[in-house]
Amino acid sequence: MNQPMPVIRPRTSKLWLAVSVVLAIVLLVGAAATVSLYEQMHAQIAHLQKQVSTMPQVRYVAVLLDDHELPAMLVTMDPQAGALQVQRLNTVIEGREESLQLWAFAGEQRPRSLGVLESRHKTLQLPATEAALKEATQLGVSVEVKGGAPELAGPRKPYLFKGWLVQKAM
Repeated sequence: MNQPMPVIRPRTSKLWLAVSVVLAIVLLVGAAATVSLYEQMHAQIAHLQKQVSTMPQVRYVAVLLDDHELPAMLVTMDPQAGALQVQRLNTVIEGREESLQLWAFAGEQRPRSLGVLESRHKTLQLPATEAALKEATQLGVSVEVKGGAPELAGPRKPYLFKGWLVQKAM
């Protein structure tokens, strides 16, 4: 008669079996941690890039001084926002029938109006393009009749504040 052949089983120690299972689990956990850290790093990079792109990129700066050479206004320009930010650094306030008007000077050319500072708040914004400041070397603020002076007429009264316009390196 035919007798079935005995099955030969490899003799593996239970200790080696346990060690191999533990190592497999460690490898799987390590791979999952690596993938997770990689994804977190990419998410952080994307978040920081978004923050940098929305952060104001000040390209022009001017500190306007009064007649005592004290800072009176800080003017900055962010081309991305398309606005001049004007911050009052002193307590000068125009009268009821007057307006402060911001002017740009470019050499011997006629001063160009950048806008009327109608707000009595410490900080305000005026719409502006980088082209408006392209050749300008100085900014000045004059006191004008309510609503400001027409640009072609130029400032009617002497400048209350004046300062150099600096273009920051990029």
